[in-house]
Amino acid sequence: MALSRLTLTEFRNHVHMTLTPQAPFIALYGANGAGKTNILEAVSLLVPGRGLRRAALSEMAYSGGSGGFSISAELDGTVIGTGIDAAQPERRKVRINSANATINNLAEWISAIWLTPAMDRLFVDGAGARRRFLDRLVLALEPNHARNSSRYEKAVQQRNRILTSPDGADPLWLDAIEAQMAESGAAIIEARARMLQSLAVQLDHAPTDPFPVPAIILAMDGPVSADDLKAHWRTTRRKDAGAGRTLTGPHRADLVVHNRANGQAADRCSTGEQKALMLSLILAHAALVSAQRGAPPILLLDEVAAHLDPDRRAALFARLGETGAQVWMTGTEAALFDAIGPAAHLVAVPGVG
Repeated sequence: MALSRLTLTEFRNHVHMTLTPQAPFIALYGANGAGKTNILEAVSLLVPGRGLRRAALSEMAYSGGSGGFSISAELDGTVIGTGIDAAQPERRKVRINSANATINNLAEWISAIWLTPAMDRLFVDGAGARRRFLDRLVLALEPNHARNSSRYEKAVQQRNRILTSPDGADPLWLDAIEAQMAESGAAIIEARARMLQSLAVQLDHAPTDPFPVPAIILAMDGPVSADDLKAHWRTTRRKDAGAGRTLTGPHRADLVVHNRANGQAADRCSTGEQKALMLSLILAHAALVSAQRGAPPILLLDEVAAHLDPDRRAALFARLGETGAQVWMTGTEAALFDAIGPAAHLVAVPGVG
């Protein structure tokens, strides 16, 4: 999974930009505000989801442009594109080899994982961000996870609306929705468990220096099988109606991480240790994707090198190289990427469209 060409049209601050990667590492450097992260965001939109910023689509269009944008990429002879039209700025379109496709279809062609400065608080913020991170890891291994997640989320929203309806809840309607929730929810739980089990084995063989090795656990209350989920939601309708939402299920799960070396919970580790634990997770996951899908994911690392000392920076680049992934990185100076050597394609981002 490596992009051989990336073209942006009226995306963020880039009126038109085409990049043709010439090496495994694409190192984007330039001043703050030049649009480096915008390029990473464009790549992140080539997989299902809202991208690494989770921004509204209308916010991504070039200011003063047509009101729409397009992102196009080529990999192994396949052309993938996504974007919006000015007439429907909140409806994202996808095309694969010029044919219309769904957003979830993108997962069949590309897997991408990212690390941004906003994720530095992943272990101390709410569980929602950790679930999204967890599901991004699962999606890189199992493309169907996007469809199951989408179906489950929509069904939960429907159930919540019915439970809180002033006209009262229709039991037959709830039966049908809860059956759909149970089918998709059980598939989500199983996929998460498979990924975490495989990732734990991968972490068992990870080097312990210079980045600490994490221990990972999925915390979730309630049943896990489809039949048990369906029966559970039937019995909790009154309680959930009182709360105004569905209180149990895979949408309430949390990813719990500890430092294996000392058993300390990630949220109690220093900021530097937390970032190092994240890097360990991403490196192990990239190796896992490569082994299971036959091709490593695309890694998007925003400002990841700036806060590492030279030795750890060199160690990170070496570990990234071992994954075989195509790595897109950003930094304010080209010198930050010196330790990569000839494996780096340095791209100056001047900050103009």
